Amino acid sequence: MKDITLATINARYIHASLGLRYLYANMEELQPRTRLLEFTLQQRPEDIVELLLTAETKILGFGVYIWNVLETTEVMRLIRILRPDITLVVGGPEVSYEIDQQPICKLANHVITGAADTAFAELCRELERGERPHQLVSPLPVTLGELASPYGYYSDEDVAHRVLYVEASRGCPFKCEFCLSSLDKTAVAFDLSAFLQEMQSLIDRGARQFKFVDRTFNLKADTSRQILEFFLEHIDKGLFLHFELIPDRLPEILLDLLPRFPENSLQFEIGIQSFNPEVQKRISRRQQHERTCTNMKWLREHTTAHVHADLIFGLPGEDLQSFGEGFDLLHSLGPQEIQVGILKRLRGTPIARHTADYDMRYMSTPPYRILAHKDADFDTVQRMVRFARYWDLVGNSGRFPSALPLLLGQSPFKRFMGLSDWLFSTTAQTHRIALPKLFELLRNHMVSNLHIDTDTVESHLLADFKHNRLKGLPAFARQQNPAMAAANRRETPSGAQRQQRHQ
Repeated sequence: MKDITLATINARYIHASLGLRYLYANMEELQPRTRLLEFTLQQRPEDIVELLLTAETKILGFGVYIWNVLETTEVMRLIRILRPDITLVVGGPEVSYEIDQQPICKLANHVITGAADTAFAELCRELERGERPHQLVSPLPVTLGELASPYGYYSDEDVAHRVLYVEASRGCPFKCEFCLSSLDKTAVAFDLSAFLQEMQSLIDRGARQFKFVDRTFNLKADTSRQILEFFLEHIDKGLFLHFELIPDRLPEILLDLLPRFPENSLQFEIGIQSFNPEVQKRISRRQQHERTCTNMKWLREHTTAHVHADLIFGLPGEDLQSFGEGFDLLHSLGPQEIQVGILKRLRGTPIARHTADYDMRYMSTPPYRILAHKDADFDTVQRMVRFARYWDLVGNSGRFPSALPLLLGQSPFKRFMGLSDWLFSTTAQTHRIALPKLFELLRNHMVSNLHIDTDTVESHLLADFKHNRLKGLPAFARQQNPAMAAANRRETPSGAQRQQRHQ
């Protein structure tokens, strides 16, 4: 009998919930009665409800996050209508704070705040005994050494087709006010030997993609060294590893190891967020500027790691000019990706203390994005939202390795903001821009607005067109060189010709 269900809605199929597996691993004697179900945002709430509801279901526990709270709320509303007898339990970072303000918490019989690894099972036991627990369950901090491991509950399908989330430590010693980890007192490590044994088991089962969710992978150099050395022993199996690094900490012991990883095996997520020292101080962020820049350059020059660096627009006291200067500096350091994020007021984070002083105005629904503040009005924020989207399409996509430097010139932020403003005024779209159309738009902007030589622009874009292995020729090449277009058509057989060949 499976009368207890653990469920969550992931952003995409490739994401497998580590938190849900921790809860399942620690159900102990209740585990045979428990099932684990994962869904995605692409599924309709009524379809999810249909899969959740069985005659024997008594308790439903939901993992709730900023990306799924609206969808989970609708699922719970439907369950309340169809099966009011079921006990609904919610937990996760989105429902751990400001509980009285959330519709989803009013729908739930019980809300577990903080780490629920063992608290969910204990709540189920209390319900089983006929007790009446409080709606709000606030468990004590967990002792990591007492937790059952979740990694054996990654299925064979997970191992074969999904990114596996793992953690060698929990918590963060830093106090950056936009982040929920600022509420942690420190970082606590799992037993390293036991952790590496679990990683060995996953590799033996065929796991190849590991994403570490540790906030501070390189906090302790010797631990980082042992983890890297372990994976180096298996790197010939085609592993891909993702780590989040502290930008100004790259100890000597790691400088020898990192260059030994082959191409396409390492990705580093590096949170810069802001280069403005006054803004950093205001949000309690400690970051040594010179060391950060030196480390970023070293990673690009001495390793093949893919560097994904984050900046946040909308922090209190940072205007468009300051952010642009930071963007240009970060771009000069050469990361393969610059993730331009827009500030979100995550529930419970200390960033809220600046709301009055900086007139910070946020969306009232997820993702709680900044709408305006004292140094950036609504129009400016909207421009940056579009900038971030277009930057993903052009700058981060890897589709324009030849044309992008030509487009950005010596003033990357200013030049790309110009493109962003023009793209929106021309298309009124930030999504669903077909790639061939994007090539044509970039060509027109660089020629007409930036006044770059037409032949130079088109040669760079044509190189990128071929880099993307797109069929045919871009529109500008067909118009300028009909003979080349005709030759290309002759080389590319029509559907009828292909059918004749098969016959």
